[in-house]
Amino acid sequence: MKMPVSIGKNSVLLLLFALVTAGILATTYEGTKEKISIEERRAAEKALLEIIPQSRFDNDLLLDTIMLPESAQTLLGNVGGEEVYVARKNNKIIGVIVPAILPDGYSGDIKLIAGVNTDGTIAGVRILTHKETPGLGDKIDIKKNQWVTSFTGRSLQNPSENGWNVKKNGGDFDQFTGATITPRAVVKQVYKVLQFVETHQKSLFTQAKLNNADKTPDAAEKANEQ
Repeated sequence: MKMPVSIGKNSVLLLLFALVTAGILATTYEGTKEKISIEERRAAEKALLEIIPQSRFDNDLLLDTIMLPESAQTLLGNVGGEEVYVARKNNKIIGVIVPAILPDGYSGDIKLIAGVNTDGTIAGVRILTHKETPGLGDKIDIKKNQWVTSFTGRSLQNPSENGWNVKKNGGDFDQFTGATITPRAVVKQVYKVLQFVETHQKSLFTQAKLNNADKTPDAAEKANEQ
């Protein structure tokens, strides 16, 4: 059966339209990729500075990093390829900032970063990305609510393990009216970050020191001599 000319012509036009649209999208992506990367860096830097203020460190947090050990990637929500940010003052480590992903948010994954001081206390927590319900679960975002600041100063001992939950479940942390799943998930994941730092504290801070030493002129000269 012969295809009508009009149908064949429309099919060709649709194909051409799809190809042109795909080309425009690809070109737009390539043209904005660098800009997106810069904006993401600025957003990350802003969040890092909210957790550990500039007055507490004198290194470049975005460059002074170490890879998360593979053994901890599942504990922190399968964050393979992510890095821990190291904060230093006068070449002395004062804390680390650890990424984590919550797979059990109400509306999907929630990505956060948590700063932990060398004494094991929380320096701060910030939510980087989420899809939680506006007016309910999105109160984990500091732009919506100050709830996330309730972690500051907490540790594995403050409160005890049972306290690391929302009040509805016998814990120390507030939940939101009409939304318990989201804050409960965040509390549990922050606790896991503290567990990670305690378990890997020695190797984590030792590796950070080694990484920093590799960047010094003396270390570079010794490496060249070998």
